[in-house]
Amino acid sequence: MTLVFATNNENKVKEIRSMLGDHFSIITLKEAGIDIDIPEPHDTLEDNAREKSTVIYEMTGKDCFSEDTGLEIDVLDGAPGVLSARYAGEQKLSEDNITRVLQEMDGKENRQAHFRTVISLILDGKEYQFTGVCPGTILTEKRGGKGFGYDPIFVPNGSDKAFAEMDMAGKNHFSHRAKALQQLITFLKDAVNKPLS
Repeated sequence: MTLVFATNNENKVKEIRSMLGDHFSIITLKEAGIDIDIPEPHDTLEDNAREKSTVIYEMTGKDCFSEDTGLEIDVLDGAPGVLSARYAGEQKLSEDNITRVLQEMDGKENRQAHFRTVISLILDGKEYQFTGVCPGTILTEKRGGKGFGYDPIFVPNGSDKAFAEMDMAGKNHFSHRAKALQQLITFLKDAVNKPLS
């Protein structure tokens, strides 16, 4: 099965391809010859994910999926949430986003947070959604040089390492994106074996 992955984020492509293995063939927007930055105008991850998959499905007519991910911090009332990628501005610079979060968390005792990923799949014209959550804590300073986004300041529950200190396999063991993707893979395998009506 071949699916178009509605993203321009090469880091997410690498992460998802590493999890999918040989199960499915993924075509990126670039590989599909699509050069657009799909807007994320909504207040929820669910609606933003749906927006992206719908736009690409309407453009290509091909089965596709998208995802939207947010870091949701308890004492910041769920921020940065849907604004995670552009928390410090439209330039979408991870360093600036991390700096803003650390400044806003300065002196806060409660450092509980979670990453949440929502995947929107459009298969045969119908949409399905899958959600993965990874609870953890926000560090007071950056650690590690791997990963992307907020990985240097997020430690998942059950580990003493920040995501940015883990290799891909280690991160996938805890990852919100991996949890949502596993649901997607299970669903697609069932769909392949049992055609949707």
